[in-house]
Amino acid sequence: MEAKDLRKKFIEFFISKDHKEILNSSLIPENDPTVLFTTAGMHPLVPYLLGQEHPSGEKLVNIQKCLRTGDIEEVGDDIHLTYFNMLGNWSLGDYWKKEAIEMSFEFLTSKKYLNFPVEKLAVSVFAGNKDAPKDSESIKTWKSLGIKRIEPLGKKDNWWGPAGETGPCGPDSEIFYWNSSEEVPKEFNPNDSRWVEVWNDVFMEYNKTPSGKYEPLKQKNVDTGMGYERVYSILEGVENIYQSSLFTPIVEKILELSTSEDEKSLRIVADHLRSAVFVLAEKIIPSNLEQGYVLRRLIRLAIRRGKLIGIEDNFTSKIARIVINTYKKEYPNLNKNSSFIISEIDKEEKKFERTLEKGMRVFEKISGKKISGKSAFLLFQSYGFPIEMTVELASEKGVDVKGYYKELEKHQKLSRTATKGKFASGLADQSENTIKLHTAAHLLHSALIKVLGSSCEQKGSNINPERLRFDFSFDRKLEEKEVREVEDLVNEQIKKSVKVIKKEMSVDEAKKSGAMGEFSHKYGNKVFVYSIGKFSKEICSGPHVENTSKLGKLKIVKQKSVGAGVRRIKAVLE
Repeated sequence: MEAKDLRKKFIEFFISKDHKEILNSSLIPENDPTVLFTTAGMHPLVPYLLGQEHPSGEKLVNIQKCLRTGDIEEVGDDIHLTYFNMLGNWSLGDYWKKEAIEMSFEFLTSKKYLNFPVEKLAVSVFAGNKDAPKDSESIKTWKSLGIKRIEPLGKKDNWWGPAGETGPCGPDSEIFYWNSSEEVPKEFNPNDSRWVEVWNDVFMEYNKTPSGKYEPLKQKNVDTGMGYERVYSILEGVENIYQSSLFTPIVEKILELSTSEDEKSLRIVADHLRSAVFVLAEKIIPSNLEQGYVLRRLIRLAIRRGKLIGIEDNFTSKIARIVINTYKKEYPNLNKNSSFIISEIDKEEKKFERTLEKGMRVFEKISGKKISGKSAFLLFQSYGFPIEMTVELASEKGVDVKGYYKELEKHQKLSRTATKGKFASGLADQSENTIKLHTAAHLLHSALIKVLGSSCEQKGSNINPERLRFDFSFDRKLEEKEVREVEDLVNEQIKKSVKVIKKEMSVDEAKKSGAMGEFSHKYGNKVFVYSIGKFSKEICSGPHVENTSKLGKLKIVKQKSVGAGVRRIKAVLE
């Protein structure tokens, strides 16, 4: 079976079960400040999980691009990746646990589909706690299907979500496959790495509130996910993800360029540069802020690992070309944006080389005696020296390694705290102010086009109850006169008390009507179009206010550049 066949079989199976296919969303979440990247298939669907009607119905299926940085320290093992694809099916208040589990089982074990031997499967279920009872229904269903290895586990293992601090969540049931030629053990040990998690059935029946309470959702939802790369490596009969045909061209190129075959370093270089290419394809550039910071970190971690395995010359663009060539059929935007990807990754590598040179000069100054933990961490934080490099260079003098890790832990703690405050809420909470600002963002977008021209395409947004942030394509700073003109146009529509009208139509009908919709690819064949008089018409999932009179007065408080040809506006409602 080729990789494309796995994707095709999955979609076709769920379509045969009356699901509608929705296409994958961007790696950059729309209107969700709780996360920097789309980390799961549920992110674009949060409003619908909370009860809003989806234009494609209650039963959905898709393949979603995801990127997770929480597992970045585990990258290098057999199964964890930074960037990956999640194959998922959804029930928005339709079927529940029994039906979801039966479909998962059928796809995995049926000869028509994956033909996994039942005797090689094991499952885990939620054991129950103060927030929710033991998942007896899932246990009963698995037993009826002939699964003998069933392990109840706690919240750490069998509870999914919320994706941010608040939102939909609930117990889950994970399916494991014995990926080894050795005899399958009678007992299931989730800590045995030969048991590989291949599918997760999440039963979203709770909403975690800002106060930390778990309240029942208006509807019970099913959110499932099957790891594309993991499952395909099993189907190919290889021991780990990096031996599959999805990775072998990348790994072979790294081996060609390197003088060492250190397995972990090879895997990290392959994973991080593959991930970086997909982020760059979203037109994110390396920086010290938000998504750009993650991108910079991925590239620089890959470069450092490359040096450890003997790669001397600039190499990131060479690997990037292999990644683009490997995945361009499934993801045409890689080929479309290839020049940008190659240029930016090459620039970042050269910039990092200059930073390392500065770091060496600092190292020479402090290397006359044993290097302190603080100094070692400074070399890492400011100049990209991994602790291994510092220890190697200072082999005769010594390094306070324990002190280094103490400083690193302090830094990580501060970073987590800062992030928690920064990405505190979003459309997922559907608060009154968030909905108002979301509606105002539509007016702002149209006003920018009227003042600056049709080239002002939306590049992203981030909305919380306090303010809206809107990114758009434009190559210079707005003049004060232009800012005032944009504000006046928006506030004029607010004063007119214009009704916000919602209509359902096909994507083609929406486009013919003149509706804007950069993100229309995620909604499927049917979409919702929101019109604000003749001023604004956009494809959007909502929600919105019913009338502009409810908005107050828009004020632009800040503008800045966030990349080549991209401006960012922050605005509030007074």
